Amino acid sequence: MSSVRPWRDIERRKSRQIMVGNVPVGGDAPITVQTMTNTPTSDPGATIAQIRRCEDAGADIIRVSCPDVESTSAFRQIARAANVPLVADIHFHYKRALEAADAGAACLRINPGNIGSSERVAEVIRAAKANGCSIRIGVNAGSLEKDLLEKYGEPCPEALVESALDHIKLLQDHDFHEYKVAVKASDVFLAVAAYQGLADAVDCPLHLGITEAGGLIGGTVKSAIGIGNLLWAGIGDTIRVSLSAEPEEEVRVGFEILKGLDLRTRGVRVVSCPSCARQGFDVIRVVTALEDRLQHIKTPLSLSVLGCVVNGPGEARETDIGITGGGSGRHMVYLSGVTDHHVESADMLDHIVRLVEQKAAEMEAAQATAQAAE
Repeated sequence: MSSVRPWRDIERRKSRQIMVGNVPVGGDAPITVQTMTNTPTSDPGATIAQIRRCEDAGADIIRVSCPDVESTSAFRQIARAANVPLVADIHFHYKRALEAADAGAACLRINPGNIGSSERVAEVIRAAKANGCSIRIGVNAGSLEKDLLEKYGEPCPEALVESALDHIKLLQDHDFHEYKVAVKASDVFLAVAAYQGLADAVDCPLHLGITEAGGLIGGTVKSAIGIGNLLWAGIGDTIRVSLSAEPEEEVRVGFEILKGLDLRTRGVRVVSCPSCARQGFDVIRVVTALEDRLQHIKTPLSLSVLGCVVNGPGEARETDIGITGGGSGRHMVYLSGVTDHHVESADMLDHIVRLVEQKAAEMEAAQATAQAAE
């Protein structure tokens, strides 16, 4: 069947599906959003509290660093408290991987080449199999093997792909196939080219990310360019937006990237104008306040906030709820694309929040009824 809007179609790369705990990754599963805690893992209270905030933001999978035995000792309590699967981030010391697998990790993030001898890799794989863990191979441009740097002269797409293939072979040699792979770089061009090369070479799920992307604004832009470019091309099964910001912000940005490509919807999609002298209300202040006050909404719906009637009516007709600025502090409210009533400036914020909450409740009730009837 041909698409009504073929210019919007994204054909996802076909990949094998693996499980990270109870979350499917790859195949036809939704693209998942990940983040990573930054609290000391040895402090389970602080780490669990941060995991809760990330869960509320919508995180599907959360990574937790395990640099020492104190961290893996606390991991069991953290994993039991978490409502989403946890990935144990392991570097160098293979025993941390064994401990994390026994403590409830759903996935082990390792660089097999850093684990040590083939015997140690085999021991990690045995622990993963025994505990039902998947493995994420993490290749990074900043920590490429010396022989590859000597061979290629610098981090390049070919070096990242070769490193990934070498690590994949280590797992396959031990008959382990429940893995996903990342080839990250802070350079957008390098990362995108490496993922494109790897996507052509393997059939496993790919974990996307632009590593060390930067702060909230700069890192969001770089990640949107890099991750968005790959997702638009159909490449990618799970994403992590790496920001020098709180991890829940990474989750929100990740969902915004997916929403922008219509690959996944969660919460309110806001359409708003940049504002100008024609605006009938302070658009910037209103949008900022609404984004903050509507974070608790998980049901996918659309809201347009336009300052005047130039583009406002046209945009409002395409959204579930819309508002356009009018004169004398009275603004038009649209429901399901149709003009419905006016609202005064003083009441506007609370009124829109109530409308969104009511619409979300209606949509949730309708969905529950439909599911009950199946």
